[in-house]
Amino acid sequence: MKRLLTVTVFLTLAAIAALGQAVEDGSRRTIGYISSSGTVENASRGTIGYFKSNGAVEDGSRRTIGYIRENGTVENASRSTIGYIRDNGTVENASRSTIGHVTSSGTVENGSRSTIGYAKGIKQEWAAAFFFFFFKLGN
Repeated sequence: MKRLLTVTVFLTLAAIAALGQAVEDGSRRTIGYISSSGTVENASRGTIGYFKSNGAVEDGSRRTIGYIRENGTVENASRSTIGYIRDNGTVENASRSTIGHVTSSGTVENGSRSTIGYAKGIKQEWAAAFFFFFFKLGN
């Protein structure tokens, strides 16, 4: 019985890990998932995007919609700078005005520091990019 329980717990944990981490809006409603491989899904589990290791951000049809550079610069598909993601989680628009912040604990805030979402257990830059490209962090 103990072995069956151990296998069941392991399989359950493996399934949870495979599903990726949930991204929630300010009301704690799940609005998406980000897997450890960078696949972005909406709340219905439909793929809506990808974070690529080369910094490209793609939509669900694999069209490049932007880039996240190693220095934190965020560009649109035309490679024009549209914002910045700072090491401390601050997200700025192209004019360098703060439009959001992702804390190390996973709380996502708008420019006024009101909580607009949660992204616990997800890479800080991916969480910021999720809200920047797929949820509109300025909301």
